[in-house]
Amino acid sequence: MSEAASWQFEEGAEIVPGRSVLRDLGGGTRYEVFLVWDAHMFSICVAKVLRPDQAADERALRDLEREAQVLERLQHPVIVRGFDAVLEGPHPHVMIEHLEGPSLRRLIRRGGPLPLQQLLPLALHVAGALQYLHNESIVHLDVKPDNIIMGVPPRLIDLSIARSFERASELKVPIGTDAYMAPEQCDPQRFDEPVGPAADVWGLGATMHRSVSDSRPFPRKKAARDSDVPEERFPQLVNPPEPLPRGLPEELAALIGSMLDAEPGARPTAGEVAERLEPLVAELPRKVPFGKRGVLGIR
Repeated sequence: MSEAASWQFEEGAEIVPGRSVLRDLGGGTRYEVFLVWDAHMFSICVAKVLRPDQAADERALRDLEREAQVLERLQHPVIVRGFDAVLEGPHPHVMIEHLEGPSLRRLIRRGGPLPLQQLLPLALHVAGALQYLHNESIVHLDVKPDNIIMGVPPRLIDLSIARSFERASELKVPIGTDAYMAPEQCDPQRFDEPVGPAADVWGLGATMHRSVSDSRPFPRKKAARDSDVPEERFPQLVNPPEPLPRGLPEELAALIGSMLDAEPGARPTAGEVAERLEPLVAELPRKVPFGKRGVLGIR
């Protein structure tokens, strides 16, 4: 990331009056993310701030406004909450709650595959959150281990590319994170069915596969990420998923396989995923011993 694309905020710098930076949390190509103190809320929060080279870009500002509108609409215990949006001035941003706990991706990297005592309740929580989103006619489009925070309950974050059903159905180009994009997200014009809720189910299926195997369900060569050939960049367009580890309950393996079906219409809905997970969760031991990572991976 070039220096020109960063605000270079120091501790104590104000993004807007009464909202000061505590520390940098990272970010992506479009946003910088900061832990902030908000004097009005009298609380620590997180600010997603458009980078300097994006702050006057009309498309970036429209997307930021849409994210703020989505956050304002949603009220669900497993979906991150939004508190404010500043769409004008030098530092356009949205302010969201600060969540304690590691991401699912970090947890897998540190400890390897999740035991079923963690995976099954986690997947049930996220499936329920996705069904709620779909009931609100919203598609997340970026369900992946990075966007799940392992708290109690776990939380689904980052609605920056979420779309209404109508807007999602109009997509013509790839959008999302390559390894967790449903085939119809990778090449929308190849499919008769538009991008919609089934893409989120696929993303959750890929996340569950990664959680139990500690590897991507559709591996590719490193150089393929920059390929102009869709089948090289997105192996999920042509390849079946890698085999799941032996020893998984047959019902779970079958569920993940159905979620990763190449045809959107063949996948279960998020609500159906939750219904199929419920008996598996019910069969778990009632008293789950706390290991080093806890029931949901919390240190």
